[in-house]
Amino acid sequence: MDRVIADYLLETPFPLVDVAAMMAGEQSCGTFVRVAGETDELRARSAAEVLSIEDLGERPEPALASAYVDRKGAPGPIRRAHVRIAFPTGNIGRNLPTLAATVSGNLYDIGEITGLKLLNVTVPSAYRARFAHPVQGVAGTRSSAGVAGRPIFGTIIKPNVGMTPDAIAALVSDLCAAGVDFIKDDEVCANPDIAPIAQRVPRVMDAIKRAEDVSGRRVMMAFNITDEVDAMRRNADLVAAHGGTCVMASLNWCGLSGMESLRNHTDLAIHAHRNGFGAMSRHPALGIAFPAYQALFRLAGVDHMHVHGIGGKFVDTRDEVTEAARACLAPLAQGVDDRVMPAFSSGQWAGTLPSAMEAALSSDFIFMCGGGILAHPDGPAAGIASLRDAYAALAAGEDLATAGKRHAALGRALDFFGTR
Repeated sequence: MDRVIADYLLETPFPLVDVAAMMAGEQSCGTFVRVAGETDELRARSAAEVLSIEDLGERPEPALASAYVDRKGAPGPIRRAHVRIAFPTGNIGRNLPTLAATVSGNLYDIGEITGLKLLNVTVPSAYRARFAHPVQGVAGTRSSAGVAGRPIFGTIIKPNVGMTPDAIAALVSDLCAAGVDFIKDDEVCANPDIAPIAQRVPRVMDAIKRAEDVSGRRVMMAFNITDEVDAMRRNADLVAAHGGTCVMASLNWCGLSGMESLRNHTDLAIHAHRNGFGAMSRHPALGIAFPAYQALFRLAGVDHMHVHGIGGKFVDTRDEVTEAARACLAPLAQGVDDRVMPAFSSGQWAGTLPSAMEAALSSDFIFMCGGGILAHPDGPAAGIASLRDAYAALAAGEDLATAGKRHAALGRALDFFGTR
């Protein structure tokens, strides 16, 4: 059957079988009681099906408060389970917001539930084919950036916000001369009064083209065009008109519809920034886990996805970053190559590159270092050199400490960043 399968972590003091059935009914053709018109034929066509319930045991107390439970009383011990539910795609159609509403939506508000996390969303091949694929993806990004056989080494404009267009262009010029592959705006710098995007794009692209005249390679710059949909379309056109190759948008604030509209409008690489994702994911029994989150936004056709970094400044565990990177590099459905480039960031430098490579099981990723490049004690060129030296050592099976004794930039990075 043509069905989307959703995996959940469920917590409830009510019978697991009853609550799982309630979830399936609430998000397909049912409600809390059977209603007129809900025929057996309709249910056979449109009802969601509980595929499995794996009991994970009792909990000492509820993860979340529920006025319903307080009012009705908890009939039994609080239990957690891994629940799988299949939803007919005919209920949804080619409609990303409705897909999201189906696999999550009101489920978080069901009174019997004291914990719920959407863990994963799996789509059949025929349904996957109805949605956009990445236009650039892994191969297109590599081709555009002129990088083969190693990770794409990038950085972020710092200070995050507050520089003028001329100052940003001067920094970009320095970074291009230093040998960077990829540069991106920070998520909080989209169209500030001090550096309007209409001024920033032409100045920055002029700097990139002048650097290309020397190096023969055009650095990929992800301009942050996060805004309302019409403005994003206009600004994507602005970037393309000046020879840019990439735009960036904040997924959670532009939404699924905004990202779909942007994809439908432009063939530029879309760098998908997940800022705010922690609000959805950090509680172990509430929200959306990254495998489900990335599946939804990849159906919108993005090309790169942020996965944070191992050993960086954010809260993610090694396992969470590893799971995220590998999810991005796996197809959403059988028989398609719709992989997207995982983008590692947050406190990354040459010393964290081994963890990123182990997580990705590949060199197909963007490795972004803000301070790791810009704060290298010998300057940005040495910061980039330290990354390339680190990758060459790792690819040859050499540990970084040994390689650092032969490569000055790497050795200095290990001495400087390794104590922080």
